[in-house]
Amino acid sequence: MIRVLLADDQALLRTGFRMILQAQPDLDVVGEAVDGADAVRLARTLEPDVVLMDVRMPVLDGIQATAAITADGGAARVLILTTFDLDEYAFAGLRAGASGFLLKDVPPAELASAIRAVAAGDAVVSPRITRQLLDRFSPHLPDPAADRGRPPDRHLLAALTDREREVFGEVARGHTNAEVAGRLHLSEATVKTHLTRVLSKLGLRDRVQIVVFAYERGLVNGD
Repeated sequence: MIRVLLADDQALLRTGFRMILQAQPDLDVVGEAVDGADAVRLARTLEPDVVLMDVRMPVLDGIQATAAITADGGAARVLILTTFDLDEYAFAGLRAGASGFLLKDVPPAELASAIRAVAAGDAVVSPRITRQLLDRFSPHLPDPAADRGRPPDRHLLAALTDREREVFGEVARGHTNAEVAGRLHLSEATVKTHLTRVLSKLGLRDRVQIVVFAYERGLVNGD
């Protein structure tokens, strides 16, 4: 069973999501949070696999709550609920450590599939969309990695093999596994193996986080 925590300050929406998810044989709603602070507390006590996180909530908003949950280092992965697919909230959610985002009016089947994908360690939003979000919104927000004009932190990739660095670079530019395989003349299975090692060595959660990591440290440019 995939354990899901719902975080939304509107009781009607929580009820709707619960009804949708509880109808799935492999999804179990283990708790409901009424605000961001409640989401952080329940994520720690209930240890869900996936947190379905609304953005606009009282006490602590969904972005701050996402950052707190991912910083805890637990297994919980966060899916952000947003109104528009390319807005600043989606961007901020990914930057805070979410594994993807969904529109609030997502069809039930797509919602269930997204939760399964994130629980399995994948990301719901593609690296290319992540790159578009970074290009659009990053210049308008403070850079947590410090001065954007500093030289790229190439030493951060020292633990990677040459091939792993190549895979890292291709994923960071927004390419899919199939595209990486074609560009590097590898099988998709081999790309996945290298990608798994890259994530482990860099301590990242999924391929979306590779894009954010590389972009904010100046490790990739263009296509």
